[in-house]
Amino acid sequence: MPALSTGSGSDTGLYELLAALPAQLQPHVDSQEDLTFLWDMFGEKSLHSLVKIHEKLHYYEKQNPVPILHGAAALADDLAEELRSKPLSSEIRELLKLLAKPNLKALLSVHDTVAQKNYDPVLPPMPDDIDEEEDSVKIIRLVKNREPLGATIKRDEHTGAIVVARIMRGGAADRSGLIHVGDELREVNGIPVDDKKPEEIIHILAQSQGAITFKIIPSVKEEMPMKEGKMFIRALFDYDPNEDKAIPCKEAGLAFRKGDVLQIMSQDDATWWQAKHEGDANPRAGLIPSKHFQERRFALRRPEVQVQPLKISNRKSCPVGVGLNELKRKLLISDTQHYGVTVPHTTRPRRSQESDGVEYIFISKHLFETDVQNNKFIEYGEYKNNYYGTSLDSVRSVLAKNKVCLLDVQPHTVKHLRTYEFKPFVIFIKPPSLERLRETRKNAKIISSKDDKGTAKPFTEEDFHEMIKSAHVMESQYGHLFDKVIVNDDLATAYSELKTTFDRLETETFWVPVSWLHS
Repeated sequence: MPALSTGSGSDTGLYELLAALPAQLQPHVDSQEDLTFLWDMFGEKSLHSLVKIHEKLHYYEKQNPVPILHGAAALADDLAEELRSKPLSSEIRELLKLLAKPNLKALLSVHDTVAQKNYDPVLPPMPDDIDEEEDSVKIIRLVKNREPLGATIKRDEHTGAIVVARIMRGGAADRSGLIHVGDELREVNGIPVDDKKPEEIIHILAQSQGAITFKIIPSVKEEMPMKEGKMFIRALFDYDPNEDKAIPCKEAGLAFRKGDVLQIMSQDDATWWQAKHEGDANPRAGLIPSKHFQERRFALRRPEVQVQPLKISNRKSCPVGVGLNELKRKLLISDTQHYGVTVPHTTRPRRSQESDGVEYIFISKHLFETDVQNNKFIEYGEYKNNYYGTSLDSVRSVLAKNKVCLLDVQPHTVKHLRTYEFKPFVIFIKPPSLERLRETRKNAKIISSKDDKGTAKPFTEEDFHEMIKSAHVMESQYGHLFDKVIVNDDLATAYSELKTTFDRLETETFWVPVSWLHS
């Protein structure tokens, strides 16, 4: 190919050359398609913009701009001294007045500070004691501001070396691109770390100000390219990393409240995910417990007392005496075509005034036990040598009629109902304060679970305390599964809130477990 002509002028810029290139290449292009490709590529606006920037920077570099002088403030003082020895004309008086103004003096002082400072990058000197065979050592200097460096460290179980455990997305270490997971840390600001605990090294970093110099041996592992997280979740519990003894670095943790929306930036670690609050301008991610890790922690918690049945739905849930049954009854009669309840199974004999499939579904003890073995019951129990239970099919029967099923379940059952098939919306009906319970239940009665005769008796002080304690246990153990909490302080107000919640379910969108989307 012949040499390309760049025009008659010797100073023709890169931008002009780029613009002329397609025309000069035209005789050497075989097809119109290739020519069109060339025109499109070299005519791209972003490419032209980059070339213009390049030329501007090149011109600026050739000019080698430097301050005219480095001591403007001293020159101004000299000028003022000389002017005072002259006859004081109106112009000289005005100039002296200007030179004496604090704001002008401050401006000149700033000018001198900038003029005398060298802004070229200054690399740290290479250490003299580097082993010649240790050619993989890197010296890295990062400037530390108020934000954390965004990396955690640990001691390798096999080699005993201090290595980088994770890089927080969007943090200073991540943005630098110089430190990677698996890198071995040898020194921090010239201090060897081989014999130090990770906590001691973190303390050194916390005390360091300005530039921090690291001596590291790069990891031999090839890292997968980082991808920006696009997964969003809604928090089901409150979290404070300062109160979490398991988190590897409290400073790297991200605090959040139940209901907060978080963007998951990394799930590389099975135990600790990286996340940030939705809409947060700060690009740095923080550590949060992963879904499976948190679920294991919830499962390990043991109830402090024997919990009474948690009540309410395939759209709902509470402790005995809190007023759930009345709320459920009012909701059911408000629209019997829209709401429905399950028919329980029992092994007791049918009474003369009862109809099979209305009050109960009557089955034999053998069949009931067989269904229990086949996991056909949501929950069941025994009373006076007879079984009672709620089956999965009874829920399906209500749903098949296109009705919302109002279901009462034990608290531990809620998790098993949170499936794509049932899509439950769980509501926890919570008792009010002890004083309010005494006031609103003074004329009410309760059938105690300890009374074999099933006799209704007035509430006792022990019942009130048990109600509040049970509610506290339920909320602490299963609160992350509740979609809504309603305090039944006043029955009419609680019902209004309950009805409004159900009405909103028909028209508004709600967060659901991600597993439902994959079903």
